[in-house]
Amino acid sequence: MRPIPRELLLDEYQLTMADSYLARGIADDRVACELFVRELPADRGYLIAAGLESVVEYLTELRFHDPALRYLERTGRVSPQLIEHLAEIRFEGDLDAMPEGSVVYAHEPLLRVEGGRMVCQLAESLIVNQVNFQTLITSKAARAVDAAAGRQVVDFGFRRAHGSEAGLLAARCAYIGGCSATATVAAGFEWGIPTTGTMAHSYVMASERELDSFVAFLGDQPERATLLIDTYDTVRGADNAIAAWRATGVRPQAVRLDSGDVEALAGTVRTMLDRAGLTDTGIVCSGDLDEYAIERLVTAGAPIDVFGVGTRLVTGGDVPALGGVYKLVESAGRPVMKTSPEKGTLPGRHQVFRDGERDVIGLVDEQLPGRPLLEPVMRDGRALRPGPSLAAVRNRALAERQALPQPTRWLRDPATVRATLSPALAALKETLT
Repeated sequence: MRPIPRELLLDEYQLTMADSYLARGIADDRVACELFVRELPADRGYLIAAGLESVVEYLTELRFHDPALRYLERTGRVSPQLIEHLAEIRFEGDLDAMPEGSVVYAHEPLLRVEGGRMVCQLAESLIVNQVNFQTLITSKAARAVDAAAGRQVVDFGFRRAHGSEAGLLAARCAYIGGCSATATVAAGFEWGIPTTGTMAHSYVMASERELDSFVAFLGDQPERATLLIDTYDTVRGADNAIAAWRATGVRPQAVRLDSGDVEALAGTVRTMLDRAGLTDTGIVCSGDLDEYAIERLVTAGAPIDVFGVGTRLVTGGDVPALGGVYKLVESAGRPVMKTSPEKGTLPGRHQVFRDGERDVIGLVDEQLPGRPLLEPVMRDGRALRPGPSLAAVRNRALAERQALPQPTRWLRDPATVRATLSPALAALKETLT
């Protein structure tokens, strides 16, 4: 697919509204928009904010280049005046946000964008796209890591992701959420995430005998060989792995199970490896795993050292999309809100104050007990400082998860925090209502 101008990653209604804003003379009025999740998905007691790095990059580089402008002109769906305006448009506003890796609950703004009405409106779709997806996958990874109870979880999901960008970003999100490594080589290149890999069934079938393939692989990869032992029969595969070690003198780092009754097979294979003297050879398990399957295996005592999680991690599994929304909260200095049933919003610009296990949503100029969660990120269109390292984001996510009450981290029917409104915000909401 040829490169697509990133500035066209928006919805058409944003252009039609922009045309109208321009005609009415309000395109450059200063507004504020906030992104939040109305309700947490099923079985989620919390979310981990992610995607801010992508938002900063997008807002910093936002331009309408000639190919995009020519396309819009050809469509005939926008006015010449708008095309002229788009050619000059830049994001010169402000961005405040919860740092990536922060724990967040329902109704709490993950970020706030302030600037000209038109540019804030045009940025909506991509911001929602990036923050929703990355927050969803980071939170999913954290649940899998919690379920593993100290065993390693690695990301195997690129080939099952909904596109290459999603697969690459999912690897980053998985690492923030606590996964120890990824199979996606590009993620190692881009962010320095540790990469890992085993072998495919096609490698085993390239030799006439399974044993021959194992002998060859141990000889060619003596430092980090993981043998896939379920191509034909898992127990015979374990026998061949042991025989390959005896033939080469190279101890397999691990063997991998990808099918069958993994709980029973892991126990059988562990016994075989131990009896043969391969007590330090680990067992890797993969095959449509998620946090629920991992929890079952761990609870059953299955001797698995590493869980490879793919499809159900990078697609969100039981929650395929996060319902975060980006809503106008202030227009030309005037606080605004929706009052639609079940889709209402809070008026004004907000800050979230965390005081122990209690969160309060207040107005941005209030001083309330607790730690303010939204931090200044951009001013006048420029990032205030370089973004944190991926290691720092990962450490933040771990520290904030560990600080949660255990019931909030339960995989089923967890407790959650319901943020309360400050008296000033509650009064403003009542007045506008």
